[in-house]
Amino acid sequence: MSKMWAMLAFLSVVAFFSADVLASGFTLGPGDIVEVSVWKDPELTKQVIVQPDGFISFPLIGQIEAGGRTIADVQKEISKKLADYISSPTVTVLPVRIESYKIYVIGKVNKPGAFTVLPTVNVMQALSMAGGTNPFAKLSKISILRKGPNGQQRFNFNYEEVAKGKNLAQNIELQAGDVVVVP
Repeated sequence: MSKMWAMLAFLSVVAFFSADVLASGFTLGPGDIVEVSVWKDPELTKQVIVQPDGFISFPLIGQIEAGGRTIADVQKEISKKLADYISSPTVTVLPVRIESYKIYVIGKVNKPGAFTVLPTVNVMQALSMAGGTNPFAKLSKISILRKGPNGQQRFNFNYEEVAKGKNLAQNIELQAGDVVVVP
């Protein structure tokens, strides 16, 4: 009985996680793991990893590009390609583990490092994940480094202002690869 409850709890977490990821417009990247299932065909239920080149491999259809695409886009393409082999396939793609969306928090925080997060994490949340700042941190001089198409960008972040409810626009949502620097 306890195995059944554990499985139900796992499925509800996956459903919640999946809904959050799908709603965010999240795109897959290398290292992400998704479960692809085809209704009424257990042989075609597989967990697949997005390879470093952005492709996934799936039985019958071979390689398809998943990197940089939404889960819904990948699901549609798998359905379309499987239609050559299966009449009206019902395909579901669910995220199992998201590894491509990493942010970094470095400097005077209690637990610096890389954090795998969902795409809706802001600066304050990232600092919280890093265990908060230490007493020697310069809270008004925090910056976010982001690599963009035109090179490196820098965003200023004043923790003291945001904590007081002022200038909240600087509490931006972080993107994959962003580095939060706490001097």
